[in-house]
Amino acid sequence: MKKLVLIIIIGISVVACTPTRDAETIKKEIREKQSTKEELTIQINELETELLKINGNTIYSGKKVAIKTMVAKKEKFDHFFTATGEIESVNEAFISPEVNGQVVKIAVVEGQKVKKGQLLAKLNTSLIEKNIQEVKTQKKFAKTMYDKQSDLWNRNIGSERQYLEAKNNYESLENKYQTLKTQYDMSVITSPFSGVVEEIIIKEGELAGPGMMLMQVVSLNDLIIKAKLSEAYLSSIKVGEKVSLTFPSYSNLKMEAVISRTGNVISKQNRTFIVEIKLNNSNNSLKPNMLVNVLFNDYSGADNFVVPSILVKKDLNGRYLYVVAKKGENDIASKKYIETGKSYKDKTEVVDGLKISDLIITDGYNHVSDGSVVNIKD
Repeated sequence: MKKLVLIIIIGISVVACTPTRDAETIKKEIREKQSTKEELTIQINELETELLKINGNTIYSGKKVAIKTMVAKKEKFDHFFTATGEIESVNEAFISPEVNGQVVKIAVVEGQKVKKGQLLAKLNTSLIEKNIQEVKTQKKFAKTMYDKQSDLWNRNIGSERQYLEAKNNYESLENKYQTLKTQYDMSVITSPFSGVVEEIIIKEGELAGPGMMLMQVVSLNDLIIKAKLSEAYLSSIKVGEKVSLTFPSYSNLKMEAVISRTGNVISKQNRTFIVEIKLNNSNNSLKPNMLVNVLFNDYSGADNFVVPSILVKKDLNGRYLYVVAKKGENDIASKKYIETGKSYKDKTEVVDGLKISDLIITDGYNHVSDGSVVNIKD
């Protein structure tokens, strides 16, 4: 009885000491066994291939690797790359007065839409207005005197000196009037283009002068994207080519536009050149200084084969695909070494090594080796 109790206690202790296996441990064991299974499958295929070579062209009666294939054919291949650009306004200005003066009127508010020539602000013009009125009176009198002297001169009455003095006096006052009028116009600040008042910097009553920013006006209708590209793309980016645009600020907004200009100078600092793309922003949803992702098409080809990138393998001799070949009465997997071109997403261009109608193994390519007997499934 004591022995039985001792055995039960030992059994319970063994069970209690057995470590509990979690889900991750079991998954790891499954992956290891699957890896071992694939290695064994390849080794068996190699042995079967060796056996097939010994038996010659006899029909193979062992296990064949089930595969699916695609027919090699030439098709259009496009390669793209993405660059980040920044939106700028074609018409954007920091308004500054041309003469010194006190700001007596701000005629707009921030965010207000304005038209070209619309009054934005006005400087103190009271002194200029008085001078203009005074000169206008003097000019009126001088004009009367000039007309009289001109009439007398035409009738050979009076002296030439009197005529010339009257003429000179009138013309001098006319020039002075035009100068004062120009100064007055400079004191009345108008919008140089249609747009939106983004910021007003100086308030009414403050002094303003040339070079001092009064306000900022920006047009949202015509925008331009500027992106910097590596000089490696200089030969592949052309004016007039289409680009696709996406905006981090608007996840659902996608647009197409065309390249309007490429820069003519390579930056010494970062070896880049400027690319400009014009935008029509009629709904004003896009804003200056926003970031934009620009998708460029830098290569297009239609004379080469295109295959899924996952099918391209590499060994010490280079890159290769598995294709179907004939060995007597049997279909076998055969390594075909290729020369690849560009790759984009899940597609790779094959520039040499394939021929039209080659059967490329697409399913089961990981379970075959060179010479494996295969069974093509529909």
